Amino acid sequence: MDNSEHTQVLLFSYGTLQNKAVQLSNFGRELIGRPDSILGYTESLVAIDDPEVIATSGQTHHPIVQPSLNPDDEVSGTVFEITSQELAAADEYEVSDYKRVFAQLKSGSQAWVYVRA
Repeated sequence: MDNSEHTQVLLFSYGTLQNKAVQLSNFGRELIGRPDSILGYTESLVAIDDPEVIATSGQTHHPIVQPSLNPDDEVSGTVFEITSQELAAADEYEVSDYKRVFAQLKSGSQAWVYVRA
């Protein structure tokens, strides 16, 4: 039997994936997370034109992060423990402006995070 959908992974969110409605829509449950930060990144906004994503988040602009020239820059958010199946659902939710990368968090954990593509 394939247990890959039950494998736990860490996902760091600084944006709409912290929203309960977005979590329920994408994962069918409310996620439990802990505060953390991603170092060496800055945050801005990106316009969203996918009507389904706008309907889910209730927002036409979502936060997006990109690497910073200053290693002391940090973006706060929440790290969630999710299944690999839920990570695939998050991939479906995120629009093409984002790509998923594995990054070091301030806590020392490593987690998936969506950054500017």
